[in-house]
Amino acid sequence: MKTAERLAAHSGRRAMPAGIWALGFVSMLMDISSEMIHALLPIYMVTVLGTSVLAVGLIEGIAEATASVVKVFSGSLSDRLGKRKLLAVVGYGLGAATKPVFPLAGTLGWLVGARFIDRVGKGIRGAPRDALVADITPPELRGAAYGLRQTLDTIGAFMGPLLAMGLMWLTASHFQTVFWIAVVPAFLAVAVLVIFVREPARPAAARPRAPLSLSTMARLGAGYWGVVAVGVVFTLARFSEAFLLLRAGEAGLAPMWAPLVLVLMAIAFSLSAYPAGVLSDRVSRMSVLAVGLCLLIAADLALAFMPGLGGLALGVALWGLHMGFTQGLFGALIADSAPAELRGTAFGVFHLLTGLALLLASVLAGALWDTVGYRGTFVCGAGIAAVTLMGLMVLKKRRSLSQAAHSR
Repeated sequence: MKTAERLAAHSGRRAMPAGIWALGFVSMLMDISSEMIHALLPIYMVTVLGTSVLAVGLIEGIAEATASVVKVFSGSLSDRLGKRKLLAVVGYGLGAATKPVFPLAGTLGWLVGARFIDRVGKGIRGAPRDALVADITPPELRGAAYGLRQTLDTIGAFMGPLLAMGLMWLTASHFQTVFWIAVVPAFLAVAVLVIFVREPARPAAARPRAPLSLSTMARLGAGYWGVVAVGVVFTLARFSEAFLLLRAGEAGLAPMWAPLVLVLMAIAFSLSAYPAGVLSDRVSRMSVLAVGLCLLIAADLALAFMPGLGGLALGVALWGLHMGFTQGLFGALIADSAPAELRGTAFGVFHLLTGLALLLASVLAGALWDTVGYRGTFVCGAGIAAVTLMGLMVLKKRRSLSQAAHSR
């Protein structure tokens, strides 16, 4: 019997809770909907509504910053209420409710409002959903669970733009028709979440009264803050994927084919995220994360020094693989290191700090690109990734010493 239980615990897909598959399909469906719209929205705003490129950039920047801030409060609220699924439904519901606005909007104001509410919805659902994954998954399958959800999410991220391109061709570039079709998967996502995801009950005594207080932050522990520190420095090394598109232009790729860069990256990401998560359940998570950092260093060096489209393709594929070996792993590490009753807060704080780091990284990458060229940007990224790798090794050593001390 014990042998059978062990096999079940390590059988990957067959042992995965149904709720994780449901959350993965929710992410995939919402990403398909969102990316179908967002792949076309900047072009629609500029060519149809006459919006300036600067205004598009400001709108996107404010929307993403808002999502990062909201994640902190929604994660903490999910700890206080003990209702992670409720907040996830509210967040996904807001995202779905904004989708019909895009084909109906006749002015920029409506689009800005819809985009802003959509990002608020993303902020509301992000941390509670990530904490819910840990709540419904056995610890021995946690890496695989985060990897599976990330894989399905990423499949949606590249299916959306591909569907948008195909539908634009079929409809002779009729934006509104594509936007209306994008409404369908958004509402399907909410339906799957409501019907198929079951949240375990959490006793009132286990709910913190003030999740964002200084005393609560201290309760998160040194192990958690060590993971956050590594995550923040790591994020400084992995600037926005927009720079991959700019590198494609430097390599001579025609603008009409530029989206294929993101498709290649997303395919590599989706193919590696689940296997990396499964591997992290069987060996040290930090060892798998170290592989991801090495892949990022290799990607940066390929993009900096390998010429032509071949060098571009290799660098982009390695970039996607590094994301597969890191994004889900950070989720599992946060879940492992934070107290169960504070997971929502833990994910919210992590998302906020890494979101700010990504903004800083993109500004730094742009400044280097303008002053010393693309090689400076990618070499700097490789250098910061190497520093992160050293920090990870220090954190791993400290954890090993702490575990050895506790075992005595």
